Amino acid sequence: MSDAPRSSPRTAALVGPYLSGKTTLVEAMLQVAGTITRKGSVRDGNAVGDGAPEAKARQMSVEVAAAAASYLGDTWTLLDCPGSIELWSETAHALMAADVAVVVCEPTPDKAQMLAPVLRFLDDNAIPHLLFINKMDTLSGTGIRVRDILQAIQAVSARPLVLRQVPIREGDAITGYIDLVSERAYHYNPRAPSDLVPLPEAMRDREQEARQELLESLADFDDDLLAQLLEDTAPDKEEVYRQLSKDLASDLIVPVFLGSGDADGGIRRLWKALRHETPEAAATAARLGVLEDVAAQTVAQVVKTTLAPHAGKLSLARVWRGTVTDGMTLGGERVAGVFRMLGTQQTKVPSAEAGDLVALGRLEGVRTGDLLTEAGPPTRTPFWPALPAQVYSLAIHAENRNDEVKMTGAVQKLIEEDPSLALEQNAETGELVLRGQGDIHLQIAIDRLKSKYNIAVKSRSPQVPYCETIRKGIDHHARFKRQTGGHGQFADIHIEIKPMPRGSGFKFTDSVVGGVVPRQYIPAVEAGIRDWMGSGPLGFPVVDFTVNLSSGQFHSVDSSEMAFKTVARQAMVEAMPKCEPVLLEPIMQVTVAVPSEFTARVQRVVSGRRGQILGFDAKPGWTGWDEVKVTMPQAEMHDLIVELRSITLGVGTFTAQFDRLAELSGRLADKAVDQRKELLAAS
Repeated sequence: MSDAPRSSPRTAALVGPYLSGKTTLVEAMLQVAGTITRKGSVRDGNAVGDGAPEAKARQMSVEVAAAAASYLGDTWTLLDCPGSIELWSETAHALMAADVAVVVCEPTPDKAQMLAPVLRFLDDNAIPHLLFINKMDTLSGTGIRVRDILQAIQAVSARPLVLRQVPIREGDAITGYIDLVSERAYHYNPRAPSDLVPLPEAMRDREQEARQELLESLADFDDDLLAQLLEDTAPDKEEVYRQLSKDLASDLIVPVFLGSGDADGGIRRLWKALRHETPEAAATAARLGVLEDVAAQTVAQVVKTTLAPHAGKLSLARVWRGTVTDGMTLGGERVAGVFRMLGTQQTKVPSAEAGDLVALGRLEGVRTGDLLTEAGPPTRTPFWPALPAQVYSLAIHAENRNDEVKMTGAVQKLIEEDPSLALEQNAETGELVLRGQGDIHLQIAIDRLKSKYNIAVKSRSPQVPYCETIRKGIDHHARFKRQTGGHGQFADIHIEIKPMPRGSGFKFTDSVVGGVVPRQYIPAVEAGIRDWMGSGPLGFPVVDFTVNLSSGQFHSVDSSEMAFKTVARQAMVEAMPKCEPVLLEPIMQVTVAVPSEFTARVQRVVSGRRGQILGFDAKPGWTGWDEVKVTMPQAEMHDLIVELRSITLGVGTFTAQFDRLAELSGRLADKAVDQRKELLAAS
């Protein structure tokens, strides 16, 4: 394998489930590369990738962190991606700018299903990726074999896993590995390079078996190699390395490496594999089609946006073509600084070349995902991943009412940084609702409002948009009469109230004859009814009824539009409690997506939340996954995603849309009405 350095800077994204050890692995890689002299710790809050206070408080990565490094003369950017599924949007954006992904996992077969979403995304987007089984030093005494781990992960990977190393065991402890291409054995040295050692005689049969499996996997994609195997000819090692690089770049295979980020095991071998087998930035741009129909000399794409209250806006961008320099115009904006990043540390540089991933200062009109050229305004690319549907929400308000307007502006800045957040004013409840991917996701956003913008925010579960309707009709007469010093107020109406079928809304008619109510006052009656509809006898908006104005009286001097509007509201207040009002709750149509092994658990969750299962089927294009279609009251869905993730190793999800309104009675209805009364009284 040649030691010649590559010609352009490259980017590797480290991804994987929460607690798989990605940040620790990044620290080990940076130390080996000489970028840092001492590894930081997630526990101590001093890791390169965990600079934000929200990350330190939770001892987890909460955003993509870029770290520039150099290894054996090659320029790299490592992207440490969050492991929480709730922060997936950050990871997805980072992967679109990566030449290769390192999927980090624990050596636990039972957790293999946690890799399914990320492996699916990588294959859907043809992103080259390799697997690093981390924490191999923790296997002592577990009885778990590497082949058991691979078998479990292969069940969730659409691409064949190709083992590149076999572990060397001494007793229960894993003390080194054998490289299956070079057929060299290495002994781990904690926090130092591994020692080259003779290949253990006891391992020769296992090594030959594993190497043959590797070659057979590669032969599936190369006829020449297949012919050599059929002729029982040993292929040249350089040819094997070339085939590995070619198949990795085409997303045909997933090479598998072993090691420990904490104990520095296998780190240098991982670096060398990345150095020799990762595609060039030009190949990545070609795979994405990012330069097609783009004639500009300089092309860059924004991967992440960061807004700091005092430092201003930074756009983390991958340069696909040309050179980005400080002060040039890009995407219609002037670049105010080019920076190499090491977590939160910024090093200003005069320029960045094709392949570099750098932060660009103060591109105010630029968003994450924008393609930037020197020729015109930003554009969007078709390959950029769609935002995930919001599955969790909180109603928020500023602790200090004077901060309400300021809070709304600050949330919009958070959304610019993290587009998977959303903020809306709920038209039915009047609440300001923050939506996102889960409770952790939204709590991080709330913490950022405090730490970055000094806005303290309170949150609660959003109100359920209950409605009410009536079960029977009534005829009602109402009169409004008031005498003041000048003109008085007089209006008299007879109305007929009737229920309508579900989903009909509200209908107003009149059958007035003989001018007993002048035509100019009839619209005021309808307006008065509509004003009242926002809060019926039970305290909720009223739907699915009709009102007919049949008769009435007026006074030539004292009657007015305001008087008829007032009498209409009075009539509804008096009449509607006699119409047998009933509460209506929104019912949602929900599609739950989970691995098939968890489908039975989902059925129990649904039944425990007053849901009704409509059926289930295989999820299209997802081997081993089911889609369960159900209907469920919206009142039962606030923390549905939390329970789904807890029973599916974090990978279950759902989509939902409004289906219908259904009557609700009994204890649950009484509780909803009482809560509404308390809320109205407080406001």
